[in-house]
Amino acid sequence: MSTLVQGETGQWEVVIGMEVHAQVIEESKLFSGASTKFGAEPNTQVSLVDAAMPGMLPVLNERAVEQAVKTGLGLNSQINKHSVFARKNYFYPDLPQGYQISQYDQPIVGKGKIEIDLKDGQTKEIGITRLHLEQDAGKSVHDQHPSKSYVDLNRSGCALMEIVSEPDIRGAEEATAYLSKLRMILRYLGTCDGNMEEGSMRADVNVSVRKPGDNLGTRAEIKNVNSVKAVQMAVEYEVARQIALIEGGGKVVQETRLWDPDKGETRSMRSKEEAHDYRYFPDPDLLPLELSEELIEKVRKTLPELPDQKKHRFVEKFGLSGYDANVLIAEKERADYFEDVAKGRDAKQAANWVINELLGILNKNGIEITDSPVKAAQLGGLIDLITDNTISGKIAKDVFAEMYKTGKDAAAIVEEKGLKQVTDTGAIEKIVDAVIAANPDNVAAYKSGKDKLFGFFVGQVMKETQGKANPAVVNELLKKKLS
Repeated sequence: MSTLVQGETGQWEVVIGMEVHAQVIEESKLFSGASTKFGAEPNTQVSLVDAAMPGMLPVLNERAVEQAVKTGLGLNSQINKHSVFARKNYFYPDLPQGYQISQYDQPIVGKGKIEIDLKDGQTKEIGITRLHLEQDAGKSVHDQHPSKSYVDLNRSGCALMEIVSEPDIRGAEEATAYLSKLRMILRYLGTCDGNMEEGSMRADVNVSVRKPGDNLGTRAEIKNVNSVKAVQMAVEYEVARQIALIEGGGKVVQETRLWDPDKGETRSMRSKEEAHDYRYFPDPDLLPLELSEELIEKVRKTLPELPDQKKHRFVEKFGLSGYDANVLIAEKERADYFEDVAKGRDAKQAANWVINELLGILNKNGIEITDSPVKAAQLGGLIDLITDNTISGKIAKDVFAEMYKTGKDAAAIVEEKGLKQVTDTGAIEKIVDAVIAANPDNVAAYKSGKDKLFGFFVGQVMKETQGKANPAVVNELLKKKLS
């Protein structure tokens, strides 16, 4: 698949690297015991450490360290047994210390890789450069007063994993596929909830363009993009902006830009800092972090089956298409639901019902699969009624709609509404004979070669039986009688 972009002067290659900040699922902060619960009143979850009161010392949260190790293992990455916390110095109103405790040249997790799925069915590996632990800053609030900004320090000190990719991403489609897969992996692992709308996962997207084969171009960083859709739109806009700028005789400057969703554009925020601007040095209050092999192995034993492993198993074990498998593994709860439905049943049929009928109506109503009014066992029961010829596939769709509305089991609805399929060949044969006798002109036309009229006869029989006749029996009898 070509990922080149056409400009006025020919084709351009897009080069993207991403830094994703993922808030660790943990009840307390990285260096204090303050709560990390989302949605509390401003400045009610701030310890003396978070507020950077003089003499306060950070104490490292062991559970946050384990979550970072678990994420590293889930990203097929090297776990570094020796890592160092550093001070990253910069001034920001919502950063009480005047520095952020982060990791620089000795992070907890080293190189790794993840596989992304593209729309044409191909897969591609994206390299992970590293994952490091750091504390979050607070939040400046600009919409509470006409001339003042407020500062909320509830988020200050929350544990973040910064996951840095290699510049392997080529274009908006790969950028969104990467972010979606990364979020999926973190959710499966239970190390970050991936709720971008709550700010617990944010992406900094570094975008540059170059002529194919040239050296890397100058990159602009789009800061704090907070949805997959916004990443796609921001990349598309920024690529077009940079190409037009260079082709017009200008130069891309290295800077940090913001994505403005209302105007659909990126705009300059500040010149981009380099590492030396932050004057990194090891934090004197924190010893180097030394991990034992036992801890790493203990965490490894807690790893779930990850999305790609699940996808390959669904394709190989159940014979599903790559597309169906990808839809089903998009959320762990969805994959679990499907497996419950498929247990002891035809897996492709189960996948069709989950994807086309259930997800169709859940998405339409904005309901998560965990809140589905039709439970996995109930959907399995409906499929059983189709398999044993109690009802037809067509009637099953009506039964499903009633199940969704009432929460009742399929068998109860079939019994109540008298929907059992007619499989008595003698009874169906009488109706077939009556339909043939009532339509002599169509019979003659069918026999003279108008094969499409067969569907008319099937429809008439189904109408007479209110859709309850077994379609296979109807087809067989009609073929015999009309020949």
